[in-house]
Parts: sequence; structure tokens; C-alpha cells
Amino acid sequence: MSDKTKRWIKAAGIRAGKTAAQVALSMLTVGQAVMDVNWINVLSVSAVAAVISILTSIAGLPEVKED
Repeated sequence: MSDKTKRWIKAAGIRAGKTAAQVALSMLTVGQAVMDVNWINVLSVSAVAAVISILTSIAGLPEVKED
């Protein structure tokens, strides 16, 4: 595996993780009890957002400069 591919996988993974965390946080309501949160729904929507982030990263990542 080339160094550029490794850098892309790392950058895309970091971006997908951040996106998933942001989506999960956006689904929580202030004042909502922990037991009232539909955690399966939060995880499902966050996972879909992470996949979309990875697919979007295929178009290019500014973190991985072209040589």
C-alpha cells in the first residue's frame, strides 16, 4: 500500500469520525433523559453519515495534497 493511500485512509477516517460525532450530537436534545434517547436511531444515522463522508472523500481531500 502506498504512502499516499495510507494518508488518504487516515484523513478520510478522521473526517468520517468527526462527521459521525457531529451528527450524533445534533440528534440529542438538551434536557432529554439518557434513557429516552433512541440510541439505535442515533447510531444508525451517524453510521450512514460516516459512509456518506467516506464516499464524498473519494472526490478528494484537501488534507492529502496532490504530488
